[in-house]
Amino acid sequence: MRFLIVGLGSMGKRRIRNLQYLKAGEMVGFDPREDRRKETEELYGVKTFDSFEKALSENPDAMIICTPPDLHMKYALIAAKMNMHFFTEASVVDEGVDELIRLIRGKKIVAAPSCTMRFHPAVRKIKEITEGGTIGKPLVFTYHSGQYLPDWHPWEDYRKFYAARRDTGAAREIVPFELVWLTWIFGDVDIISCMKGKVSDLDVDIDDVYQILLKFKKGMLGHLLVDVIARAPTRIFRLLGDKGIVEWDWRKGVVRVYSAERKTWEDHLIDEGQPERGYVVGEKMYIDEMRAFLAAIRGEAEYPYTFEEDWKILRLLYMAEKSSDSGIHVKVME
Repeated sequence: MRFLIVGLGSMGKRRIRNLQYLKAGEMVGFDPREDRRKETEELYGVKTFDSFEKALSENPDAMIICTPPDLHMKYALIAAKMNMHFFTEASVVDEGVDELIRLIRGKKIVAAPSCTMRFHPAVRKIKEITEGGTIGKPLVFTYHSGQYLPDWHPWEDYRKFYAARRDTGAAREIVPFELVWLTWIFGDVDIISCMKGKVSDLDVDIDDVYQILLKFKKGMLGHLLVDVIARAPTRIFRLLGDKGIVEWDWRKGVVRVYSAERKTWEDHLIDEGQPERGYVVGEKMYIDEMRAFLAAIRGEAEYPYTFEEDWKILRLLYMAEKSSDSGIHVKVME
C-alpha cells in the first residue's frame, strides 16, 4: 500500500513512525513548509511534495490527514470523493462533517476519525474493571487532564501554531479528545454544564481552562477539568463505585483498584510504550490506532469509531461552551 501523509508537523511525523513500525507500505508526504518537508525526508526517508496535486499524482491508496484541525474536512472530503481510504486526526471543527457523512455512506472505503485515547492501555484497563463489576455500580468520577501550552511544541513559538487560535485552541481541542473515551466507558451524556475562561497570563486569546460537569443517562455524574496551564503534564482520574474505587495517575503509570469487600488495593502497571524524543506520551496507543486503521482496510475488523460518533462528541463540546456562555445547564439533544 501507499500512504499520503497530509501535513508533516509533529502528528504527521508521528504517523510516519507508526506506519514504518508496522511495516505498512510506502509513504509520500505533503506540506507547504519547506522545513517540515526537509526534516521528514532526512529523518524518515519519505519523499515529500510542496503541492498536494503533485503528491496525489503518486497514486496513494490511503490518506492520513494530519493538518491543523480546521483543514481536516477539506482533505477528508477530497479523499471521500476519490473513493480513497482516509484517517483524520482529532478535530474541534465540524464544518463539512454532515456533508462528509452523507458522502461516505454506502461507500466501500474506510473513513476513520481518530479516537486515540480508546487505545490507551490505562483507559482499556479502566473499561475492563468497570464492565467487569469489580467496583460495582459506577457512581461518580473526577478527571483532570492538564498540560502547559508552551511545552506542547517546545521547538516553536506557542503563539504561532493552531493551538493558539480561538477556534482550534489547545484546551478546546483536548475536551473532545477526552470525551471520546469517557463516553465509551460510561455511555451517553444527558446534561452538561461548563465554566470556561482564560485565567493565565499566556499570550494567546484562548480559553485555557474548561471545567465541565456531566450527568450521564445511566444516572452517574462526572467532573472533567481540562487545562493548558498545568506546569507538569497531568492525567489523574478517580472513579467511585458502590463496591470500590478506581484511580489512575498517568505520571505513576499505574491503575489502582480498591475492593470494599476485601478492603485492599490492587495495582495494575501500565505500559504505554516509549515516548519519542521531545515528547512525554508513549507511542503505543498511536501505533495501535494505526494498526486498527490498517486492519479495517484489509477487511479484518471494523474501525472502532465513526464520524457519526465523532460529530456527537463535537456537539458535546459546543453544548458545554453554550452552557458556559449562558450560565445554564444544557440538556443534550441527540
